[in-house]
Amino acid sequence: MVTAFRGRFHWCCSVPLFYEYEDVLGRADFLLDTRISRPEIEAFLTDVARTVVPVEMYFLWRPQLRDPADEMVLETAVNAEATAIVTYNIKDFGEAPGRFGLALWTPAQALRRISS
Repeated sequence: MVTAFRGRFHWCCSVPLFYEYEDVLGRADFLLDTRISRPEIEAFLTDVARTVVPVEMYFLWRPQLRDPADEMVLETAVNAEATAIVTYNIKDFGEAPGRFGLALWTPAQALRRISS
C-alpha cells in the first residue's frame, strides 16, 4: 500500500513540529496506551526524519488559531506552500487555513484523495 502512495504526496515538517511529534510520541501515557516501545518510537521517528520534506520557518503569523499549540502546524504548512493540513483536530483550525489557501482534511479524507 505504501508504494501506491509514493510520489502522490509529501509530508512537510519543520524542526519545531518534529520536536513536538517526538515529545507526544515519547510520553509515558502514549507508550502505555499503545504498547509501543521507546525503541520502536525512535525507529519510527528516524524513518519520518528521512522521509519528510524539511521546512524552514521564514514567517510566523501568530496568533491565528484558538489553540496556540496548533500554530506551528499552520506556520509549517504555510511556509511549505502546502496544499493541505491533515489532522484529526479539524475544529481547532477553524477558517485560518483557508485564509492561506490551505485545505483542511482528516486523515481519512486525505487517504481517499491520494488513493483515487
